Amino acid sequence: MPAQSAEDLKVRAALTAAQMYYLQNLTMDAIARELKTSRSSVSRLLAHARDTGLVDIQIHSPLERGGQLEQEIARRFKVTTHVVPIPETTSDVDRLERVGMTAARLLGRYVDSNMTVGVAWGSTLSAISRHLVRKDTHNTVIVQLNGAGNTQTTGIDYASEILQRFGATFSAQIQQFPVPAFFDDPQTKEALWRERSTKRVLEIQSRMDVAVFGLGSPFAEVPSHVYIGGYLDAQDYRSLSADKVVGDVATVFFRQDGSWKDVALNARGTGVHFDRLRRVARRVCVVSGSQKLASLRGALAAQLMTDLVIDEGLARRLVSTV
Repeated sequence: MPAQSAEDLKVRAALTAAQMYYLQNLTMDAIARELKTSRSSVSRLLAHARDTGLVDIQIHSPLERGGQLEQEIARRFKVTTHVVPIPETTSDVDRLERVGMTAARLLGRYVDSNMTVGVAWGSTLSAISRHLVRKDTHNTVIVQLNGAGNTQTTGIDYASEILQRFGATFSAQIQQFPVPAFFDDPQTKEALWRERSTKRVLEIQSRMDVAVFGLGSPFAEVPSHVYIGGYLDAQDYRSLSADKVVGDVATVFFRQDGSWKDVALNARGTGVHFDRLRRVARRVCVVSGSQKLASLRGALAAQLMTDLVIDEGLARRLVSTV
């Protein structure tokens, strides 16, 4: 029998401790005695089992406040909803982190072998990427949804970090999209979209089985990266204001009624147009913070999502204002 690596031994020990704790109802003290180790070591093994996906904890409660909100949002908007219970006093920074953690743990249910997964970039996706739970797959591709370059940076490092985390989590191949977030001239974009190297990435995007994205908003307390990262100048902001834009998905902007095709800045943007995005079988939208209410309502009106991960405060505002 070949020698086991230290990582293999750790996984085996974590699995044993998890089976004793969750399936046999043994206390941590009892497990420590059986494994001839300390209680703190058992606690670390159980945490490792949860963090690496050996254990998947789900809570089903008909009395949960979030469950009632989930049903109400699902009924009204025809989207599968996951409400994250968070106290109102929680800061928007912590709120985003906790919603991102929940979304990260849900993604393992949606991503599997032989899939193409589209991933946006931004504050929300960055938070999700930090909490992903490893799941080995094969023949899986992670593709960038929109360009990230601007006049100050290529954006490659920022977007690449998010993509690399997704790729490492799912043992997947990564396909970057090394183009600007916005072109200066729509004709330049049209010319580049005819190039074979660009067509290759666009073709991969067209095969997406899952798309994961947040909602950009100019009103959010945790600023959306596209609004603070040097992507928009004063003229762009005037244009968005004139078009009554309330948010964006992967740098494609929309109004509160869900309309987007005649928003001027979209002619220069590199995100996936919504007609194509809506053809993706599973579209996971992750959003937190009450300031994103207008953006969320616009995205729902545009029918951009099949699945919604949302904090409780924003969920309550959504159902009380529609």
